[in-house]
Amino acid sequence: MLVEILAVILAPILSWVIYWSYRVHYFEKYLKNVPGTTGLPFLGHILEINSPKKLIEYVMKCYRLHNTNFKCYLGSQAYLNITDPEDLEFFLSSPIILRKSDAYNYLHSWAGEGLATGSGSRWKKHRKIVSPAFHFNKLEKFIDVFNTQSNILVNKLERESQKGDINVVPFVTRYALDIICETTMGTCLNAQDDPNSKYVYSSNLLTDIVIDRMFSPLLSIGVLYPFSRTYWRQKFALKVVHTYAKTVIANRRKDILRNLRMDENTISPCKNEKRNKKNIFLDILLDYSQTDNTFTEEQIREEVDTFIYGGHDTTASAISFTLYCLSRHPEIQRKAYEELKAIYFDDLQRKTTYKDLQEMSYLEMVIKESMRIYTPVPVIGRMIEEDTAWRDTILPKGLMIYLWLYCTHNSVNSGEDFERFNPERFNVDVSKSRHPFSFVPFSAGPRNCIGQKFAMMELKCTISAILRKFELCPPSFEQPIVLSSALVLKSNDGIYMKLKSRYS
Repeated sequence: MLVEILAVILAPILSWVIYWSYRVHYFEKYLKNVPGTTGLPFLGHILEINSPKKLIEYVMKCYRLHNTNFKCYLGSQAYLNITDPEDLEFFLSSPIILRKSDAYNYLHSWAGEGLATGSGSRWKKHRKIVSPAFHFNKLEKFIDVFNTQSNILVNKLERESQKGDINVVPFVTRYALDIICETTMGTCLNAQDDPNSKYVYSSNLLTDIVIDRMFSPLLSIGVLYPFSRTYWRQKFALKVVHTYAKTVIANRRKDILRNLRMDENTISPCKNEKRNKKNIFLDILLDYSQTDNTFTEEQIREEVDTFIYGGHDTTASAISFTLYCLSRHPEIQRKAYEELKAIYFDDLQRKTTYKDLQEMSYLEMVIKESMRIYTPVPVIGRMIEEDTAWRDTILPKGLMIYLWLYCTHNSVNSGEDFERFNPERFNVDVSKSRHPFSFVPFSAGPRNCIGQKFAMMELKCTISAILRKFELCPPSFEQPIVLSSALVLKSNDGIYMKLKSRYS
């Protein structure tokens, strides 16, 4: 009897030992010459990267130690961490290494198989459908939305700044959520005026849950997850955001059909003016669904939720860190402000135009330098789906590739003075001297950020509005920035500063 009990206990343990040994041996056969270790038996490096804060600390420690690409293990799974620009170019430009890594699976319940998480022929098809939404002549029409929401943001910041030091992150995050909802779905979420709304709460909760699942051994196990409290909190939040998106989609489809019926009964050269004037992202998806019944309502919802998730957190990160950099570098802030005065002449409070944005060359350099040091999306994960030749080895099927843009940006790849905040490094002549993949904050290649022009327009419009209204100063206390990194780079304790009105 005792022998049988021991056998029952030891059999799964022995099976796991054999499985772990086999997997590590399998990966090491190909990765033995890559710097790094296999970590602790059975655990790998899990204990060193079990939180967003620890992850970026560990990665930077390894990068400084090896000064090149390196490997690590989570359990028996190998991860190849890429930091060299030449290798970033290889992986980002590859037409076959397109599948996202397993970390993105935690987004599936929210965004499904949208552009950020999908792969294969469906991803290629959706990418082709969505691309026209980001043509410059459509983006130009969003300037009014940027102006309206920027004005609300500036007013909110002005009221809050009268209390003293201000954490800009929550204000900027709600602002970015309003922007992306209005430009994606054509609806005003009013997150800035109603920060406690169910949708705002639910979208924030879902973001937190995705990160929690990435770093929790228990929550990451699919069969155990439904028994956790987090699972039921996620179900509640998903119901809120999905119901909202589905309702907006249904109402928008009704509006389009009603407009079409009105067009049929109206003889006018301007009959499509009202509809074309809005031409939001959702309209393009709905238009396409009229000609292709395989493009379902659920797929439309997935793409809408993908853009809402991907389009507000990353932008909020970029805006917040750029404001931080400006507040700590008064000479650079002064130069950016002088450029704005030259563009807006004697009316710094007027609305921004598309032409204004094109003239903000120095501010664009400031934004790029901030995104270099504080890369909003610090890492991109890919999975090797078939054995692939790389350098002098083979990358085996099942290997996870993590492309650490943050490491590449914060290294001599950006120049010997990479630790210094220096927007001039993005002067056209200076940029030419560096490897083209030494700075890729919006990724590159077939899976580059489809909304990067939209994002840069939003960043310029927002930061210029704040800079024209306020002088940005450090807070009344020392705030060392402690970074945390999962899908988006954030400051652990917010980003504080003092805002002084330029008109008081």
